Amino acid sequence: MKIAVSAASSQLGHAVLHELLSLADAGNIVAIARTPAKVDMPGIEKRAGDYTSLESMAEALSGIDTLVIISAPVGDWDRVAMHRNVIRAAERAGVRKVIFTSVVGNAKVQETWFWNTQQPSRQVEDELRASGLQWVVARNGLYLEKDLRHIILASKAGVYRNIAGDGVCGYITIGELACALARLALDDRNNGKVLNLVGEDLTQARLVALANEVYGLNVCYETITDEENIAALMKDEKIAKRGVEVAKMLTGCFQCVRIGAFDVPSGFEQAAGRPVKSTREMMEGLREQFAAELSSVADHA
Repeated sequence: MKIAVSAASSQLGHAVLHELLSLADAGNIVAIARTPAKVDMPGIEKRAGDYTSLESMAEALSGIDTLVIISAPVGDWDRVAMHRNVIRAAERAGVRKVIFTSVVGNAKVQETWFWNTQQPSRQVEDELRASGLQWVVARNGLYLEKDLRHIILASKAGVYRNIAGDGVCGYITIGELACALARLALDDRNNGKVLNLVGEDLTQARLVALANEVYGLNVCYETITDEENIAALMKDEKIAKRGVEVAKMLTGCFQCVRIGAFDVPSGFEQAAGRPVKSTREMMEGLREQFAAELSSVADHA
């Protein structure tokens, strides 16, 4: 049984491949990427496949039993059409089962700026259900790594600000997501299910307090307006390069937290076969990854 991971050169794609290598024979694992050379994972087969081309994806999926679709990133392209190509290619190639990485959120998301980003994922979910494939929808929670980086860097000023207020959500790391996704690929007990892959519910104030405890920081949390949040995000060089609409979308994520749109029941244990790690445990596991940022903060202090 060959298992493929598409968009395999992404962070999550690499993590899923690494997890699969710990659970299955390398000869049964295939990495699919637009540029296969970017997949830094020795010992496994690498194939070229582009979400914009049904033909290239169908060729890449030849002989594949199970496919983990890593969602295409938000951008100036038609994400629905891209994922539709992958689903149709899987049907054409005779793939049996597909796991699609979607995004968490309940109906309240429609009240936020994040809806235009989430809605295409829901449309892809519907198209996957209507396909002739066996399927699992894995709705990923917010990446802990992304907001934790902002908290650590905010310690230079001593204040971390956003609009979420007392709303809660369950952060999760890329490593924990990979653990669940790899097991969903190998086990058919969750076929036909939609699972939220999230950690424990936390307010932003509690998230910041945990970062202080784990990393020895001294940061307080303050609530700001939506407009102030966009301005703050645009100070991040990576976000600024992508434009204000991306900053607005990310602000929409915090709107979701604020109104409870990301407050969803976790299906992590059902997917992974073990409880999700606590946020403290996940932070401890990220210490090495954030070594440079933590060193910079220490030097600044």
